[in-house]
Amino acid sequence: MWTYIAIAIGGTLGCWARYAMTNLVQAIYGRGFPYATLSINLLGSLLMGFLFFATLERLTISPAVRTGILTGVIGGFTTFSTFEMETLLLVEQGDTFKALLYVFLSVVPGFLGAFGGAYIARNL
Repeated sequence: MWTYIAIAIGGTLGCWARYAMTNLVQAIYGRGFPYATLSINLLGSLLMGFLFFATLERLTISPAVRTGILTGVIGGFTTFSTFEMETLLLVEQGDTFKALLYVFLSVVPGFLGAFGGAYIARNL
């Protein structure tokens, strides 16, 4: 039961953080390219890589809290379904280059972020 509560609380916090970051990034860079979702997914990848291994190998926290952080906060913060929809809309608008650029910039640096987060957690 505590795990579900931790996920619900974490998910709420992650969604609030995503909404706030979306508003901030769009206010700065506009909506011509999905910078908000891209930055959220890259930061989320880094945080997931770091927190997954830091809470597995270095920190002692309860399984419920760990799940609340990883599944709730990070899961609520990142935006894979939004990423997919924005990519589809770019293609449908005839911006195939932007769509491919978006996919590349999300996947490659996202993986590097997860890898970097894991490396940092393991080598602090």
